[in-house]
Amino acid sequence: MNCAQRIIWLIGLIFPLCANAQTKVTLNFTRANFEQVVETIQQQTVYHFAYSESKIPKHQVSIKVEEEEAIKVIDQLLLNSGYAYSLLPNNLIVIRKNDEEKMGSDSVRFLKEVVITALGIEKDNHKVGYALTTIQGSSITKARESNMIMALQGRVAGLNITGVNGGPGSAARVLIRGVSSMTAASPLFIVNGVPIDNSIRGSANEYGGADYGDGISNINPDDIETITILKGSAASALYGARAANGVILINLKSGGENTGPRLEYNANLAFDVPVNSTDFQYLYGQGTQNKRPADLYNAITTGLLSWGELMDGKLSPQVDGSMRPYAPVKNNIQTFYRTAPAFINTLSLVGGNTNNNYRVSVSNLDYNSVLSNGALNRKTLNFYGKVALSPKISLSFTGNYIYERNKNKSYLSDGPLNANYGISALATSLDQSILAPGFDAETGFETRWNADEYKTNPYFLMNKQADYANRNRYITSAVLKYRLASWASLQGRIGYDSSKDEVVSILPTGTAFSINRQGGMNAYDQNHTSELNSDILFSATRNLSDKLNLEFSMGANYRERKGNTEKLKGSQFKVPYLYVPENLITSTKTLAISRIVTESAYYTADLSYQRYLNFSITGRYDIYSTLPANNRGIFVPGISGSFIFSDLLNLKALDFGKLRLDFAKTSGEPIVPYTTQIYYTVDNQVNGVPVGGFSGDLPNYNLKPFTLNEIEAGLDLKFFNSRLDVDFTYFNRITHNEIINAKQSVTTGFTSAYVNLGETRNTGIELALGYTPLLTTTGKWQVNFNMTKVKNTLLSIDGNSNYTLTGTYRPLNANTALVVGKPITQIMAYDYLRDANGNIIIGSDGIPKRGNFIPMGGTMPTLYGGITNSFSYKQFSFSFLIDYRFGNKILSATEYYSYVLGLNKGTLVGRETGIVADGVLENGQKNTINIPAYAYYPELATNISALSVLNGSFIKLRQATLGYSFSERFLKRTPFSSIGIDMVARNLFTLLKYTKNIDPESQFSPTLGYAGIEGASLPATRTFGVNFNFKFK
Repeated sequence: MNCAQRIIWLIGLIFPLCANAQTKVTLNFTRANFEQVVETIQQQTVYHFAYSESKIPKHQVSIKVEEEEAIKVIDQLLLNSGYAYSLLPNNLIVIRKNDEEKMGSDSVRFLKEVVITALGIEKDNHKVGYALTTIQGSSITKARESNMIMALQGRVAGLNITGVNGGPGSAARVLIRGVSSMTAASPLFIVNGVPIDNSIRGSANEYGGADYGDGISNINPDDIETITILKGSAASALYGARAANGVILINLKSGGENTGPRLEYNANLAFDVPVNSTDFQYLYGQGTQNKRPADLYNAITTGLLSWGELMDGKLSPQVDGSMRPYAPVKNNIQTFYRTAPAFINTLSLVGGNTNNNYRVSVSNLDYNSVLSNGALNRKTLNFYGKVALSPKISLSFTGNYIYERNKNKSYLSDGPLNANYGISALATSLDQSILAPGFDAETGFETRWNADEYKTNPYFLMNKQADYANRNRYITSAVLKYRLASWASLQGRIGYDSSKDEVVSILPTGTAFSINRQGGMNAYDQNHTSELNSDILFSATRNLSDKLNLEFSMGANYRERKGNTEKLKGSQFKVPYLYVPENLITSTKTLAISRIVTESAYYTADLSYQRYLNFSITGRYDIYSTLPANNRGIFVPGISGSFIFSDLLNLKALDFGKLRLDFAKTSGEPIVPYTTQIYYTVDNQVNGVPVGGFSGDLPNYNLKPFTLNEIEAGLDLKFFNSRLDVDFTYFNRITHNEIINAKQSVTTGFTSAYVNLGETRNTGIELALGYTPLLTTTGKWQVNFNMTKVKNTLLSIDGNSNYTLTGTYRPLNANTALVVGKPITQIMAYDYLRDANGNIIIGSDGIPKRGNFIPMGGTMPTLYGGITNSFSYKQFSFSFLIDYRFGNKILSATEYYSYVLGLNKGTLVGRETGIVADGVLENGQKNTINIPAYAYYPELATNISALSVLNGSFIKLRQATLGYSFSERFLKRTPFSSIGIDMVARNLFTLLKYTKNIDPESQFSPTLGYAGIEGASLPATRTFGVNFNFKFK
């Protein structure tokens, strides 16, 4: 399929994403005012309202309904009231007097759409002068991921999410507006107003390891009401240093007002199907030097080599001693990995009245890995309660308990203990099943199947691996609010996030590369991390005149983070298969303790003139414990404004128009504490005597906070009764005095030092378009498109260096790096050595010679986004999501090994005749040296690592759902008020890619330093499933 055909097909797909959203309400009011009823409908459904407060019904309302369609309730409320309503796109209901013109452009100007901003402060969206996006929680509960944040891929302009191919519960790299600094990490996650820990618990590198997930993966999507992404510095400045990379606000579901106890059950059954992304050659089979194995020894030593003869189907010796046809085996990935089931179910109970309400939920997640020995189980308990202690005082509490057990997380990247390495690199005529059971039944020793004992037998791992990772986590918060007057309130809030993690990684008894095959313990780690956040906030709003309104908030925050980590590792178990530390012959143990404190004060003020001209200022002062006493404090200001120009114009097609402009500064501290003075440590013992040590980092007594300045401008437009929405944003951000670890001369007695010398610039645009081609009482078609274009430039590292290496892959002949003048991060690799005329220079061995170590491209996409489409008709709904990324490169270990091992189709050239490389010798003469293909390609891939640098761009059909909601008539005599069934699918097809042998999203680490590096990970999967939702009467 050529490019034009792909584009035409893609345009043809631009039809429907929204699964069935909540449209029913349960109300129980006696003599309530109209606004109270409307606010309750907004809380329980997807609808929001626009009206003038001076032009709504004034009569009191008494109503009692249970699981009734909100539209029918509105009809009932407005019956004979002299008022009517219009239902506009985006579920907007506009209320008007009967004698007024039917709702059009003017109606929307009365809209008071409330959005949640920093510190949980609710603001009228008209007044917001910066970019933010809100996603309904219901949009991520049907087609699920084991890490809920992955469900946001392609949905939000400016948001870039990349997962790790490490099995259920793996971590994700989340970036807002690209890479904002050299140490950019995930945005700050706020749950119900309280920051939570999103630390990565462990990741792989070039020497292997497993991914043990992050903090956000613990949140149950069934408990989420909304997710709000604060993109720029002006939006997130009130959160200080941790918000330098943006903020994601998660608002959990709360109790129901004026409702009796209501029970809801959601069940999701899905299956992950492994996908073979390779396109290897299957003409030549196992062997070396153009010969097939002649005996058992040759079969074992060539288990990973496909440099044999043309496959002819004749019987040939195998690694298990049997004789099998010398024929292609193309289904090793499909037969070794399993179709992995996942079952997630949540039961919730909600109820309450005007003064008190509650919600409690319990959830269980069983998510199996495509590796038959791996599985994740997560149990979640969530509670929300709110009580009115008096007419002026309210108390609310949120509590989350998470217990997680992840069994046998897959190793990634390198060969030791990594089943993926062996399966992906098997010789083309070797059937994976003959590697089973992977061990000798008498000795328990691993069965050898290739020349390198560090390439572990996959079936040995399936039968002998004994790893696990446990987590106990509590996320709690309490809010006490006192209404001082109708225009002022005082709020106190405290939040506590405590995680206890235990990671056990075993080198099983019998492992081939272990000492005397006695195995060992790679890790027995116990980590306790806690974070306390407490704040107080005073808020007030006053009309200074008929046209001028002021909203003001000020407060203070105290943050304390503690860490306590015990690590133990050792070798040789005395008693086989007894995997406890006491059974080790040798072991070492370390203890690390840390404590970080930040004290802050802040304010925000919004001044509004007739609602069309709005001006906001913010300020925050932070004191960081990680910095020297003389440089610990910094003040960061912010200013923003919005101009609602549509209120001054009378354009028939334009419903709403807003200009936004803001500037803000945020600050940052060292990512590692204890960098300002020398701290001594007690290391291992020598002859029973403890040995002391200290860090190789030179202390910097003049270290100060780095800063990030950002300018943002935007335009929000709504046309044709809000059927067309446009949201455009331009941003320009630059960091100053970034804290980096710079190399030092060894003559100083140190190897490096933390200094304020880094500088990064990020510029870009964000565009979000929404269009509703069809809107009737029975059907709706809605299309949404978002696009982000980012240009990132590293301006300075330490004032001297041109580049610094950050990560690599197992072949060790290329790296990722920070390169001055280039985007973060760059792939640096060796290109061909060329003469002055551009000819490739060939060595005396007939192999192209290695050229310079140069930047080959950035690992972050420069253009990305998504297209969502939703269509509903009566009880049916259909939706899908397409997302795309362009402009990023991949450093692929699979590509390298495919040349070395004879798997790549490119190695077919010269198999029979040998290779005469196109180029010139060092003396300028044309090369005529002929060498065998089995010698040429491995050396070529080793010399020229640029061959392993691939184009990572892609377009994917990310998600599709098909749903049906049973009618009220059908459910009339059942205990259910609603039943919804959705057929769901994730990661269905790759519509466009440039990588022939890997999935373009495959990566083994979520860290920025290893971004874009691929190698020996779990295969990509397609997910198919069904979601059931039952609501009881």
